[in-house]
This record gives sequence, C-alpha cells and structure tokens, in this order.
Amino acid sequence: QVQLVESGGGLVQAGGSLRLSCATSGRTFSNYAMGWFRQAPGKERQFVAAINWSGVNTRYADSVKGRFAISRDNAKNTVYLQMNSLKPEDTAVYYCAASTGPQYVPGDPYYGMDYWGKGTLVTVSS
Repeated sequence: QVQLVESGGGLVQAGGSLRLSCATSGRTFSNYAMGWFRQAPGKERQFVAAINWSGVNTRYADSVKGRFAISRDNAKNTVYLQMNSLKPEDTAVYYCAASTGPQYVPGDPYYGMDYWGKGTLVTVSS
C-alpha cells in the first residue's frame, strides 16, 4: 500500500521560506510522477506543482511560479517543495500526491494523482 507522509509545515512570516518534504513507501518511488496540492479554508483543493518520474519535467500553478520549486530524490523516496517569498494567501494545508504513472497529466484536475498524504499546515502571517 502506498503511503505518503508530509512534513515541514509551520508558521512563517510573509517573505519567508519553508521546505516541505514528502516521504513515500509501498512501491518503487522512482517510477511515478509526484505532486503537491493545497487547500485553504473554505476553498477547493488546488494544484501547486508536479514533477515527472525522473525530475526532468515540472509544472507549476501560475500563483506560485518563480517562488516555489518542486524536486525529488529517488534514492531517498522523497519529494520536496521549496517555498520562497511566501505570502499570506499561500496559507493552506499542503498535500503530497502520487500518480500511478511516470508522467503527470496536465489535462486532469488532479494531474493524474491517485494517492494522497494527510497534509501539513502552512500558515503565513502578514
């Protein structure tokens, strides 16, 4: 069974940085695309970033482009989200997600992700 465990959330001031990590287990990590999503209070879950199996291809939501960076370490079965220049509107629960294939699917609302972690809270104060 695939398990995803996020860490690294917390409280940070606007303009600050955080790095989220997602440790995975239960299957061969390097074969699958991964992603990050977020859900703010009262809002729907939204796409943040995705990375393909090798790490060569990435994609970002317009709202985080240039500030966030997704990466992966296949040797450690871990995907990361480096978040810089954080804004109060970035406040949300951030979820790690895993696909059943090597590529993410931009035409799908959830980019082809089928497995989800429980989330980690990021709060950005103004």
